[in-house]
Amino acid sequence: MKALALILLPTLALAAPPSGPRRIGSLLVPMDPTAEASGPKMESYMNEALAQFQGYTVRKAEDIFGLPADDEALLALKRGKQGYEESLAAFEKKDYEDAERKVRATLKELQKASAAMKDSCNPLCDATALYAALMHLRGDVEEAKLALLDLMALNPTYEMNTKRFSRELISLRVQVATSVNAALRGGVTVKSRPAGARVYIDNEFKGYTPVTVSTLPVGKHLLRLERPGFRVYGQVLEISPDDVEASTALQPTDDYKAYDARLDTVASEMMRASTPTSPAVASLGKALGLERGLVGTVRDMPDNNTTELVLGLYDMGTGKRLGAKRVVLQGDEFGQLKSEMNRLVNHLMNNADGGAEKKVKSSDPLENSHGMDEWNAEDRGGKRRSQEKKSKGGDPLEGVNGTEDW
Repeated sequence: MKALALILLPTLALAAPPSGPRRIGSLLVPMDPTAEASGPKMESYMNEALAQFQGYTVRKAEDIFGLPADDEALLALKRGKQGYEESLAAFEKKDYEDAERKVRATLKELQKASAAMKDSCNPLCDATALYAALMHLRGDVEEAKLALLDLMALNPTYEMNTKRFSRELISLRVQVATSVNAALRGGVTVKSRPAGARVYIDNEFKGYTPVTVSTLPVGKHLLRLERPGFRVYGQVLEISPDDVEASTALQPTDDYKAYDARLDTVASEMMRASTPTSPAVASLGKALGLERGLVGTVRDMPDNNTTELVLGLYDMGTGKRLGAKRVVLQGDEFGQLKSEMNRLVNHLMNNADGGAEKKVKSSDPLENSHGMDEWNAEDRGGKRRSQEKKSKGGDPLEGVNGTEDW
């Protein structure tokens, strides 16, 4: 029996289930202030491309560094909700003077809660509608119109409770909606330090800082900025026909400060092409809990309006570089950056030691075909065509299309 057990042991070891998916992520080091803006967007696109490969669990920047909430905004939101409930109770008791006093205090409190209102504009929209009703009851029609204009800017589809509000107020809203003021538009330029924060206006993603958002309805809007490793920032914007600017310095967490302190050493070791192993990358991988990583540097090249990206695929446990690539990017004016990042990630993953296998999502024979295969021997996914075109002549440049660097 002992002999049988000994014979079975190697078999059982071979049959043991494989270890779980390896944790992988993308980390870019900005080499100048301008490059800070493009880094987070590139990381996001690279993580999307990494998600196509089997055997990996992608850890996004928010998974690694977190998106810490603004505690003051959360407290302001809690007080604002309570203030609105008290205002509504006074309104329903027809104690309009007390309701107006409380709703004014509530609106002031909610000015500080923008960073915490991620799901909807409430209770700010509810409190604004209540304030409009109180102004209308008091006979201050112009102030009621301004409140309704703010309400429509915050949420154009906000439904006013017909049981709570008078027909006259609802008719006034229709009048405001068709007025000249409601057709006015303005813009805002949003900046942050560091750049590269995700911008949300009225809970709709608008891009990365610095960004200019045009054609916003005049009135109030909720602005929220999110950058992994930094406290979420928010404010209530007042949009007018004259363009405005919103700028802030984001507050980093202690963990992000510790990460940032490592970046100079990481970048320095990465730029030594003759050194295939980076102790700094290995140390970073241990600190962040990554087993594989796309680690690179981003540099703005203002002379020709391009961006240089030097990217390496690393074994984060040992710091060994498994592959590297340098590319010069022409910007993202036509939305080409995502495709470029997808190609780059596929090149590194497919050509690294041992390669990597893509996930199979369906049996559609046309999946991943984009209609350009006849124009390029290598498609956007980095996969070589299974069959090269046959040579039709002796032209030495036949089949050369300018993308062979990929």
